[in-house]
Amino acid sequence: MSTSLPKGFAALKPLVEEWALPTQDARQSKRRGSSTETLQAFYDAMVPLLPKILEHADEFPMGELPEDSQRLFYLSLALAEVAPHIELYRGDPNVPHSFEEERFIAAHGDHTG
Repeated sequence: MSTSLPKGFAALKPLVEEWALPTQDARQSKRRGSSTETLQAFYDAMVPLLPKILEHADEFPMGELPEDSQRLFYLSLALAEVAPHIELYRGDPNVPHSFEEERFIAAHGDHTG
């Protein structure tokens, strides 16, 4: 798998292999299997670049991201998966005081995007 990213995002390259996951199911599984420290490190690396990432994605018509930009977009989707756990749940990779997430099956969780 290529880990290249668009120009200006080289700092995120070490995250690509683990976090640029194409499906919601994969991103959720990665989050659930990560430590609080891992989630925090990912969050800290991504949040400062999020406005720049979204500006970059807006340069392309919907559904027409080049491969390197698609990987960057997948990183932003992983951040959307991780952010509530950092911001609301003190880094807990699970949803505290809730149902067992493994019981939740997303209707489109295995679709790319």
